[in-house]
Amino acid sequence: MDRKQFIKASVVTAGAGILLGGCNNQAATNQDITSLIQKKYNWKMVTTWPPNFPVLGEACQLFADWVDQMSLGQMKIKVYGAGELIPGLEVFDAVSSGAAEMGNGAAYYWAGKSPATQFFAAVPFGMNAQQMNAWIYSGGGLALWQELYKKFGLIAFPAGNTTMQMGGWFNKEINTIDDFKGLKMRIPGLGGKVLTKAGGTAVLSSGNEIYTNLERGVIDATEWIGPYHDYVMGFHKIAKYYYSPGWHEPGSVLENMFNLKEFEALPAHLKVILETASARMNLWVISEFEAKNNEYLNKIKAEKGVELRKFSPEILQILKKYTDEVLHEMAATDSFTKKVYDSFNTFRNDIKSWAAYSEKLYHEL
Repeated sequence: MDRKQFIKASVVTAGAGILLGGCNNQAATNQDITSLIQKKYNWKMVTTWPPNFPVLGEACQLFADWVDQMSLGQMKIKVYGAGELIPGLEVFDAVSSGAAEMGNGAAYYWAGKSPATQFFAAVPFGMNAQQMNAWIYSGGGLALWQELYKKFGLIAFPAGNTTMQMGGWFNKEINTIDDFKGLKMRIPGLGGKVLTKAGGTAVLSSGNEIYTNLERGVIDATEWIGPYHDYVMGFHKIAKYYYSPGWHEPGSVLENMFNLKEFEALPAHLKVILETASARMNLWVISEFEAKNNEYLNKIKAEKGVELRKFSPEILQILKKYTDEVLHEMAATDSFTKKVYDSFNTFRNDIKSWAAYSEKLYHEL
């Protein structure tokens, strides 16, 4: 028996076991098993990222390839970048309605559906990628996430993390909290609300507008992602100061969402494949960001006219105070958001204590 035949035989055997386990111990017929293996699935995946977008768009295509390979061709997924099938910010509604079987993006884009979505993406002064994975996979976060999305006919799994971001590009120094007053900055989500409390103006701009807006002075500053994507965007050519840390997005989770009805109709082995491929995607994206950001930060350092700066502890403490106010206000909007906030905040406070005794001491060596 060659390798391909062995794999197919293994899938058939596994499929038989799934059927036997799911039919109250009734005997699975050969027809059942054949149907399980032979039925083909062709799904559409819509994304919030431009076509072939570095790392994020690449990961979506890798996910489709992995699913194809693991299912031995039984499931094929066609990936559509933002604008190819639907606009990027319509992904949630498209998957919820069944217009597409699955989508990829970040949950904070859907804050208009429920404020609680933002806890499953990025919270200012929240947790890093490793800690977010711990909360989601092992601290009850995933159950809350799926409870929320079920109301919209969806189910979601983590599918990546941008890791620690940078604080943004500025054309003036930020020496005190007062330097944020009157500042027009491209910054979305909760970070934008914090900036507003500091006296700034949060401006929403799509990715393809940011460079031109910054160059022409429509905005005074912008955050984006991290050194890799920032370098590719060319911000070092038009902004002088590159600040850290990315207090507004310390570990932004990315998601694969599936239409719940379509997902539940799948045979058990394909559900496992989708969840497993999502977990692999999560690891790949984190690894890719860490490697690329390290490489491209060194390139930015070598650019003439760019100064790397750090926000002062005093500025960060005030921004954290404003963040606490924003989160308390958001938690008061409805009982479910309060429930998610309590879970997130409790886990964050507990894991900070562990980090203080472990990684913090290690990195100070």
